[in-house]
Amino acid sequence: MRVAVVDIGTNSTRLLIAEVEPADGPLEELLRRSQVTRLGDGVDAAGRLTEAASERVFRTLAEYRREIDSYDCAANLAVLTSAVREATNGDSFAEHVRTDYGLDAQVLSGEEEAELTFLGAMSGRAEGERTGARTPTVVIDIGGGSTEFIVGIGHTAGFHISLPVGVVRMSERHIQSDPPAPAELQSLALDTRAVFQAGLPAAERAPVEHGIAVGGTATSAAAIDQALDPYDPARVHGYLLQLATIELLLARMADMTEEQRRALVGLDPDRAPTIVAGMVVLSGALRAFELEQVEVSEHDILHGGALRLAGAARAAPQSPPTGASG
Repeated sequence: MRVAVVDIGTNSTRLLIAEVEPADGPLEELLRRSQVTRLGDGVDAAGRLTEAASERVFRTLAEYRREIDSYDCAANLAVLTSAVREATNGDSFAEHVRTDYGLDAQVLSGEEEAELTFLGAMSGRAEGERTGARTPTVVIDIGGGSTEFIVGIGHTAGFHISLPVGVVRMSERHIQSDPPAPAELQSLALDTRAVFQAGLPAAERAPVEHGIAVGGTATSAAAIDQALDPYDPARVHGYLLQLATIELLLARMADMTEEQRRALVGLDPDRAPTIVAGMVVLSGALRAFELEQVEVSEHDILHGGALRLAGAARAAPQSPPTGASG
């Protein structure tokens, strides 16, 4: 089954077109696209999606719609996350995505977002891969407006939560200088730590022995650490990032101006405004779970959405062949 999934996030708009076997779920990527669209610009302060930010997304969706049509996809899904669910005009934005671009747009709750992310992150992994089948694992998804944490064992998710800490939100709240002032970075780190401590129960954090990080912050960190030019998903997927490395990268990038970060090998220039906040959040996430390293994964909510689409198709009643008797 050929499917298309669009992730309309607070910071980026992404597309995955894949072949999924409905019988047992193997997934083959046919096309992957990503564009930083910053839909969440100003949402934390004003509570609304701006016209300029919405138009950036709509231009990207027009391109993605042509790609979806060219691949003759049997089904599609557009997942709308933190910025849309928090904005007072989020429902009208979602309706525009449905009617103008023919996408099955669904505004996900934080819990639904977390569940799809876990499904995607664990896809393609044999039971026990890397750490053993019974190792408690946390999947960390740092987005533009929120960060999702999902704790599970094997392919079974347990505790999951969406916390209002994201790279766009935290940049807008705390960083006004270029490069960021030390006091701004300290304020950002303290805010992040307070939200994580309040939202992540000690009983859920204590058993975790392994972490998987998905999303643009983690994949960017892996690419920067390896000085990848061009970006190579095969070298990013499965890469082990040490906490010490994350904090060295943070110190390095925090000393740069935004213009200097735009020229950094391994970093998408459009992520330069928010990558410092992202590294603070990633470091804080590892410290919350007392992890010294994290495994970076290219499999995230896009993969989860594709598997969910294939599963829904498998569960749907099948029409009888033409001419079949009842």
